[in-house]
Amino acid sequence: MHELGIMFHIVDQVLRVVEDNELSEVEAIVLQVGELSSVVPRYLHACFPAATSGTMLESTKLEVEVLTANGICQNCNKVFAVIEYDRVCPQCYSEDIEIISGSEFYLKEIRAC
Repeated sequence: MHELGIMFHIVDQVLRVVEDNELSEVEAIVLQVGELSSVVPRYLHACFPAATSGTMLESTKLEVEVLTANGICQNCNKVFAVIEYDRVCPQCYSEDIEIISGSEFYLKEIRAC
């Protein structure tokens, strides 16, 4: 489960932002995870308490937004959700696609005061 290491890294990044900006409280950390990413959102949630234990982020909320995996058909140029359509173009039924999004992993937002 590499999500634990990822969460410790995210927590370190957020704590640096908190220190650099002299923040007193972090309400939420918002992550974006692509559907094709190797990161599993529910594991991020499961690891979050361990990563924040003993820090000022213990009461911080973790929000994870899942980004749709999109592809473009190389035959007809239709852009579509590849997971939803099992990697087959819904317009021409071609399997010749290029993935254009969905493997991302971002620290989107730190809501703090």
